[in-house]
Amino acid sequence: MSLPAIFDNLRLPVIGSPLFIVSGPELVIAQCKAGVVGSFPALNARPASQLDEWLHQITEELAAHNRDNPDRPAAPYAVNQIVHRSNNRLEEDIAICAKWQVPVTITSLGAREDLNQAVHAWGGITLHDVIDDRFARKAIEKGADGLIPVAAGAGGHAGTTSPFALMQEIREWFAGPVALSGSIAHGQSILAAQAMGADFAYIGSAFIATKEANAVEGYKENIVEAKASDIVYSDLFTGVHGNYLRQSIVKAGMDPDNLPKGDISTMNFGSGGNTEAKAWKDIWGSGQGIGAVKEVQSVADMVDRLEREYRVAKERLDGIYRKGW
Repeated sequence: MSLPAIFDNLRLPVIGSPLFIVSGPELVIAQCKAGVVGSFPALNARPASQLDEWLHQITEELAAHNRDNPDRPAAPYAVNQIVHRSNNRLEEDIAICAKWQVPVTITSLGAREDLNQAVHAWGGITLHDVIDDRFARKAIEKGADGLIPVAAGAGGHAGTTSPFALMQEIREWFAGPVALSGSIAHGQSILAAQAMGADFAYIGSAFIATKEANAVEGYKENIVEAKASDIVYSDLFTGVHGNYLRQSIVKAGMDPDNLPKGDISTMNFGSGGNTEAKAWKDIWGSGQGIGAVKEVQSVADMVDRLEREYRVAKERLDGIYRKGW
């Protein structure tokens, strides 16, 4: 099955995942200009009126880039919608996205047929993130165009299933767009995702360590310094299991090896969000692939690195193939 034409201008098969707090217009614009899909959660724009301002800024800057660079147009951008009953902004945010005809909508924590229909009405496409095959089937039944399997090792809210198993199960019945998430921060991992049957790699944590990311310097430096062994899987902070940097948990005065169980009823994506708990501000989310991140750099430089690594990995595999494997 061919991919939607909206993805024709990608330099690499990469979608930058929407990062709570960290993803803003500057990061999204830089990602799109570099040739990969940039995205942000609608709820990062607070108050809700700021979402309209952000979409105006992104639309205008990408249009200007395309006028000045007809030979290398920007990739499309995406907005993440949290489809959870506590998100009392969802309808308003969807209306604003309709105004700007957002190209790609990423949905999380719930699949709704009416939302998919609304996005299709303005010509957009929807991708739904899932942690297992059961939720993947439900998302497609509700009208999603594509899937984002969030496998073991992904940053933020993540599942525990191997990407090999998850991709195999999904590709047995689904031929549409798939972006694989989980520990991808190196160009060879992008190629590996494609080898497993994915169309795109879904990359988040690596982009935290960029100059354009809306993250404190300590967070960026921690991404550079940490490795897979520094990631803690817990449901304490939002009520849903996710991966977090050990050092941020220690800094908050907790023992990362002895965290209490969380309570899913505490999950709140309302207008105020989890501001009291400060779950995404003081406890830093991260996936396990950050060992590949060696420095804080611009988005353009990071995408250059990913492309070099991707090409080298592809040449290496081509060489192996020519030898008869």
